[in-house]
Amino acid sequence: MFSSAGKHQKLPTSSAEADQASVADSGATQHNEVLWPAERDSSVSNTAYELAPHERHSGESISSSFMFRDSMDGSIEHAGHVRLRDLDAEAGSSFSADHSRDRTDHVYDREPDTPVHTSGASMVSSFFNLTNAIVGAGVIGLPYAIRQAGFIIGVLMIIVLALLVDWTLRVLALNSKLSGQQTYQGLVEHCFGRTGLLANSFFQGAMAGGGMASFIVIVGDTLPHVLSALMPTIGQTGFGRVVFSRRFVIAFFVIFMAYPLSLYRDVGKLSKTSAFAVVAMCTIIASVIIEGPRIDSSLRAEPGSPFVLANTGVFQAVGIITFAFVCHHNSFMIYGSLRKPTLNRYFEVIHISTVIATVASLIIAVIGYIYFREKTQGNILNNFPQDNLLINIARSLFALNMITTFPMETLVAREVIDQLMFRDQEFSMKRHVIITTVLCALCLVVGETVCNLGVLLELTGGLSASFLAFILPPACYIKLCSGPMVSWKTVPHWLCICFGFTVMVLSTVLSIRHAVVSQEANGSCWNVQ
Repeated sequence: MFSSAGKHQKLPTSSAEADQASVADSGATQHNEVLWPAERDSSVSNTAYELAPHERHSGESISSSFMFRDSMDGSIEHAGHVRLRDLDAEAGSSFSADHSRDRTDHVYDREPDTPVHTSGASMVSSFFNLTNAIVGAGVIGLPYAIRQAGFIIGVLMIIVLALLVDWTLRVLALNSKLSGQQTYQGLVEHCFGRTGLLANSFFQGAMAGGGMASFIVIVGDTLPHVLSALMPTIGQTGFGRVVFSRRFVIAFFVIFMAYPLSLYRDVGKLSKTSAFAVVAMCTIIASVIIEGPRIDSSLRAEPGSPFVLANTGVFQAVGIITFAFVCHHNSFMIYGSLRKPTLNRYFEVIHISTVIATVASLIIAVIGYIYFREKTQGNILNNFPQDNLLINIARSLFALNMITTFPMETLVAREVIDQLMFRDQEFSMKRHVIITTVLCALCLVVGETVCNLGVLLELTGGLSASFLAFILPPACYIKLCSGPMVSWKTVPHWLCICFGFTVMVLSTVLSIRHAVVSQEANGSCWNVQ
């Protein structure tokens, strides 16, 4: 039952009454506009829409649009749509939404009508999926981000951007409820039409593709070292030099491991592998902390080297940190895979995942930079020698982590193509396989030809992640929210949009400039065996 005004109001008691009230000829759906006053106190009202068992229409749908009015200024705050579907004539079921301190509690507690991804994942599984999406490939680039921005500014940026990502993830989920859309593409098209859909598809596809390419580069940076250290005798033979080469390892990883997992259609099926990835990330952090002081002093920062508190590469660092934290492009799939996908449950998953990811990121970023300072590389594991046992274990686990994270990015990229080009067509397994194959092949080519992980993270984070995380979510909220577009309520959203555009432009330009002039970024992977 819907709770609101303190009294009961009946829905149509027969199909005939519903037919008379309906605008459509079929009479299957009735639209009632209901205005609920939103009180500022914590009282719970008792209005209820209820059907007695003999009054329900089996197999029919009754739809009710709703708006929320602020009782103090009279402005419309939110609008949405609720469906009462397939009311059971046998059971005394009713649909309820209590309105208390939060004016949108019924929106926060109501499940979506037709969730796209319905794997029925538990909150624990969703937590592992979201945490894995946040602390993916970008986490090993965070020490390099602090090198770029300076210690104090880098640490502050990690904390601020983590808070901003937590907020925009919640805004994005609220936008989904208010619009009734269950995909990022659908939300943006609902708000900004075809132009918005095209822009979102470009940036979301670039973000997913950049993530896939980054994971492949990481595998090429890690596994060859591990294999050579584990089997040094074989590595010195002609066969070993081929099998343990960067190019062969990357090709094997993509074709026989990442590609089969990418054929999954449901992100919920990856929850167990995501749990392993989170455990692996903790092991990587521990190995960096333990082995940092024990490696040869020539590999660490020079004695007396400056401890830079602030540096000039702030916007490049923002791009890396943004890439590390942003998971908005696959958040809809994680949200939809939740067994009971209400906003309150999903917000709890967001908060816990963001806190864990922030703590882990700060530890590896700070410790990594303290150990290596001006020698910090884009992949912190590359600062350690090839024969270090614990670091090689970390490299192995991180490569396996990329195997579990790669399919999540493939799911996003594939969904972008499906929504953009085949949205009105039925699912086709042949098309599903072809799209997945092409995506993996393209990323394989990029991974084989790009060596510098830091530059790749800067470009992907600065160009795509900032647009998806800091521009679109608040822009969609402003579009969906009734009332004036510029008001005190929307000031945080406008500030976030301005920040997003600033980061996107400056970070992208400076990252391209850094890639062109830096000798560190100009190495060719074709010279790496």
